[in-house]
Amino acid sequence: MEDNYKGILPKNFSVDEKYSVILFIKQGSNAETYRVKGKDGKLYFLKLFSYSKLHRSAFDSENNLLEIEFLKSIKHPNIVSYKDSGELIYEGKKFGYLVLNFIAGETLAEKISREKIESVYDLKQIIGDVLNGLNYLHNLHDPIIHNEITPQNIMLDLSSAIPQAKIIDFGFARSFHQSSKAYNKEGLNLNYVATECFNSFYSPQSDLFSVGAVMYHLLFGMPPWSKDISKFKAERIKAEDMIIEERKKPLSFPKVSSEIVDFDETVIKILKKSLQQDPENRFQSASEFTQALNGEIEIEDADTVQKVKSGEKDDKKLKTQKAKGKGFDAIAGLDDLKKEMKRSVIDVLQNPEKAERYGAKLPNGMVLYGPPGCGKTFFAKHFAEEVGFNFMLATPSTLKSRYINATQENIAKMFEDAEKNAPTIIFIDEINELLPNRDSDSHEMAKSAVNEMLAQMDRTGEKGIFIIGATNYPDMIDPAMLRSGRLEKKFYLPPPDSKLRKALFEMSLNQRKKVLDFGIDYDSLSILTENYVSSDIESIVNEATSIAMADDTRITMGLLEKVIKSFKPFPKEELRKYQTIKAKMDGENIEQKNDRPRIGFKPNN
Repeated sequence: MEDNYKGILPKNFSVDEKYSVILFIKQGSNAETYRVKGKDGKLYFLKLFSYSKLHRSAFDSENNLLEIEFLKSIKHPNIVSYKDSGELIYEGKKFGYLVLNFIAGETLAEKISREKIESVYDLKQIIGDVLNGLNYLHNLHDPIIHNEITPQNIMLDLSSAIPQAKIIDFGFARSFHQSSKAYNKEGLNLNYVATECFNSFYSPQSDLFSVGAVMYHLLFGMPPWSKDISKFKAERIKAEDMIIEERKKPLSFPKVSSEIVDFDETVIKILKKSLQQDPENRFQSASEFTQALNGEIEIEDADTVQKVKSGEKDDKKLKTQKAKGKGFDAIAGLDDLKKEMKRSVIDVLQNPEKAERYGAKLPNGMVLYGPPGCGKTFFAKHFAEEVGFNFMLATPSTLKSRYINATQENIAKMFEDAEKNAPTIIFIDEINELLPNRDSDSHEMAKSAVNEMLAQMDRTGEKGIFIIGATNYPDMIDPAMLRSGRLEKKFYLPPPDSKLRKALFEMSLNQRKKVLDFGIDYDSLSILTENYVSSDIESIVNEATSIAMADDTRITMGLLEKVIKSFKPFPKEELRKYQTIKAKMDGENIEQKNDRPRIGFKPNN
């Protein structure tokens, strides 16, 4: 073994006098992995990072290594667990190290190179574990996208009777709010990567594509649309283009039904859905993927021949909903917010002639911001109904493209369609991903998107177009977008107060009157759900409904209380973070004395 030793650190090397190197395991593009023994006599994995080889996107704003910071905060049975970290100097060079708890087993790649999967049960066991881990990551209040789910990064813990899959290697992981920033993709196994990641755009759905690719590999012995790109390592763009071209072809499904126990067409349907090129057509959550895998929901057969989001001109037309509905009457509570919106925005939009008479300028747009799960999309739809405008929903994934010119064309086409259907509300969800601060290390495509939006937003109010941007992170939007004449109005959507929580329970449960028990104490439900967001309350009612339906019983107060206990409230420290953001948005001016653009935070009334 010593003769074949290839690692930087020699055998028996002492790391901070706490860990002794036993064995070199593997070398990655930016790090090496070792097996080490601690002073406690236990085995651990140690990952050694060469700072000189790491891309700047691997660090946070305080120059902490993202992989280490992520793993410090993560604790889940299906994810490798953090033990320790630090820095060391070896042969005059500075390294960072990460110590992880040892997993007695092998990677999924090692397993499938040795033997084929024998039953769908085994498949579900492995994939289900991976999805459980991803569900945890994606539902953190600042969601983490792994970005490299491959057989090499799934470890099988063989220390128990039933092997447990664990997600390892967070070298490419990023928080969701960073998804518009460029990051170094060198070393990624592109055969498992969702196509939108080639544009530096990633989301929970891109992780789910990778899970589908792993699942396909387990079944058929190779990744979907598999292509040998090893000779193009030095030409990553060329390799990406080759894969994109390959993914325009129908996905083949070799016959394995006779070889794998319990294999059926449902498995194929799941694969087709998970491997859709358009993220919006995939499973929308790890939980939904798991439900399909367990047969809890039915999956329609889907065509895998689709237009790949590669940057070629995208003819996909954004859907526009005609103005109809109850408007603000459908929104419980938030009376002060609705009153302020009506005064400063809605009355002006509904009465352009009166505005002109008074010399009031038609507003072009506004930002809805606040914690996740507080109903920004829901609110925006009913805002459109209240003002009497048609509603067009856009997302970064529908507008962003691999090629700069195509992104600009998509944005221009969006405004063109909106004008044809005027009056129109253009609602852009997670707008900070599409329009990040150009002074940050954003991708060149993101900079061009900001420039195009600025050009298109000139006098949009006069064209019957109003822009609503929704975000959890308004301070990450390019400051120029928040200046007068653009998204100048800013409205905070807070977690619901006690009155609103009560109203939300009443509204949701009254839709289930036929199966609702007597004696529901809505005041108590409101008290029990302090610091819960609107989506939590919806989930609580849905979960209670599912349990009652399965047991063929009524939805009782006791059942609701039991379900509430299984949901965690929004962390108070996270709420404080959003209160700080709101204070900034309310208290700072857009302009600085040096006339450089700055995020402005006071509504212009």
